[in-house]
Amino acid sequence: MGTLNKENEQKRIKLSIQVSLNGLSFCALVPEEKRIIFFKEIHFPKKLNPIQVLEQIENVYEQEKFLQEETPEVIVLFSNELFSLVPQKLFSEEQASDYLKFNTRILETDYVAQDQLETAEMVNVYIPYTNINNFFFEKYGEFEYRHCISVLTEAFLEMSDPEDREVKVYLNCYTGGYDLIIIKAGKLLLANSFQSRTKEDFIYYLLFTAEQLDLDPTTFRLFLLGKITRDSDYYQIAYTYVKEVEFLDPVFGYLFSGKEEVPNGRKNYALLKALQ
Repeated sequence: MGTLNKENEQKRIKLSIQVSLNGLSFCALVPEEKRIIFFKEIHFPKKLNPIQVLEQIENVYEQEKFLQEETPEVIVLFSNELFSLVPQKLFSEEQASDYLKFNTRILETDYVAQDQLETAEMVNVYIPYTNINNFFFEKYGEFEYRHCISVLTEAFLEMSDPEDREVKVYLNCYTGGYDLIIIKAGKLLLANSFQSRTKEDFIYYLLFTAEQLDLDPTTFRLFLLGKITRDSDYYQIAYTYVKEVEFLDPVFGYLFSGKEEVPNGRKNYALLKALQ
């Protein structure tokens, strides 16, 4: 993982880019003004492969004048299921790929990256898309990249109180699945991702996880974020089986200049959190 530290001649700009096989998101911020100056979100009609996603990224850069002209500080967030969290005490960099081989297929050409989650005392071992990283390196030089689950886990741990014994379940919904992070008394109980195409898939993995952790759906609090609304089938079935369901409504305090759609704090949480 590298860090880009370039200054625009007139103003410093930070750009976060979220990459998944289902879509792309871009958000640029002037930190000193807390002002968002560029936002773009793209949804793919079907799940793509990394080669096709790179083609979509190249198309965006050909079309968007902002992305062609500015030289911001860049952080790229990868959203996929190709990760595994390992306790720091048990982690060995030489065995990084071994932590992944039991739950994902690893190719010889895959690069295994890692995020240090200091607040959780964990290491997130994951596979970024190398072809996409190469594109951004050619475009910007060194830059930072992380996994979305790392950003979400650290953020929710920072919000937690070690004295609070209540179990909090955070569900970040996206096209084709969701991230699930469970915290109790300032400690991480679980961070995982599940694929879901139907409301039955959605509730099955949630309740199965609760059962495995011996959690009672009538006592834990479920916070929803991402691409989910009160009108969705996912929300309705969650509300049926879980007693306390609410939407996470973070306030980042960013100003916005532009005619495009304003980024939503709940829907684009990781993208905006990465800019802080």
